[in-house]
Amino acid sequence: MTLRHDWTLEELQTLHASPLLDLVFQAAGVHRSFHNPREMQVSKLISVKTGGCPEDCSYCAQSSRYSTGVDSDRLMDEEKVIEIAERAKAAGVSRVCLGAAWRNVRDGESFDRVLSMVRSVTDLGMEVCCTLGMLNERQAHQLEEAGLYAYNHNVDTSSEFYSTVISTRTYEDRLKTLAEVRRTRMTLCSGGIIGMGESVQDRLMMLQTLASIEPHPESVPINLLSQVPGTPMADQPELPVWDVVRMIAVARILMPKSDVRLTAGRIKLSPEAQALCFLAGANSIFSSETEFMLTKAVASPSYQADQALLAALGMTLRAPFSSPHAPRATELAAGLAA
Repeated sequence: MTLRHDWTLEELQTLHASPLLDLVFQAAGVHRSFHNPREMQVSKLISVKTGGCPEDCSYCAQSSRYSTGVDSDRLMDEEKVIEIAERAKAAGVSRVCLGAAWRNVRDGESFDRVLSMVRSVTDLGMEVCCTLGMLNERQAHQLEEAGLYAYNHNVDTSSEFYSTVISTRTYEDRLKTLAEVRRTRMTLCSGGIIGMGESVQDRLMMLQTLASIEPHPESVPINLLSQVPGTPMADQPELPVWDVVRMIAVARILMPKSDVRLTAGRIKLSPEAQALCFLAGANSIFSSETEFMLTKAVASPSYQADQALLAALGMTLRAPFSSPHAPRATELAAGLAA
């Protein structure tokens, strides 16, 4: 199968409108051509700096502009981060994602402490991802030098719908950060959120944007909106499960080598619905030792629940640094270990 970066919107609309079982069958075939269908990559998200974000993302529990019950905390101590990462590793997690509620990375003590966290968790033999907001070229290279495996920066939605969701930054700001990451050996993690009131065309345009990046993002998270009380999107209706499956399948077909992540909102799906998403090409999930994913406003399946689900499906956990489609980051990790 030839990797493409030139999908037209018309092609995506035709693909998305395929009979669901035909679409899943096609996506499953693509998935098996590029990935081990019995392997699941499991990540743990650690909020190292929670709350107090100045941005107005309409879905976010951590925005200082909304009353969501999420307090603004100081940057977490590195020792605590290591403790959480060690427990995650013991539960079979291969990647730790460090998230900070920042609009953008600022040079100084806090960023230096995050760089130290990256080094320490990498030393545990785990992949490390960061989501810290916008960053510049020098900061991207500092993260690369610290051993960061992946940087997450979602586009969230289509460029047309974006201003409906966020006014404190532009779509171009998002794309600029993705470009900075692509100038390093770090892998790129970028996806979006569905269920915010966007149209099907908005969803497909978001995937079209991601598929136009060369090379494709190594990780593509598909998040289901978590309706957080106090945010402008608290009253959005739940998505039909079929919408989720279609998004997973189309993402898999467009970006065959990428890990397609079924991320926030997965707890809303039944085990059977999750299994259908895995069949359609989702091969990465977030799991947690508690009932929360990032803050107490967003729930997550537990390690134990996910272990039971994967065992029932005959699936195994993917080891860290074992993706055949992330050679640059694998080389980076080998260089750091030498």
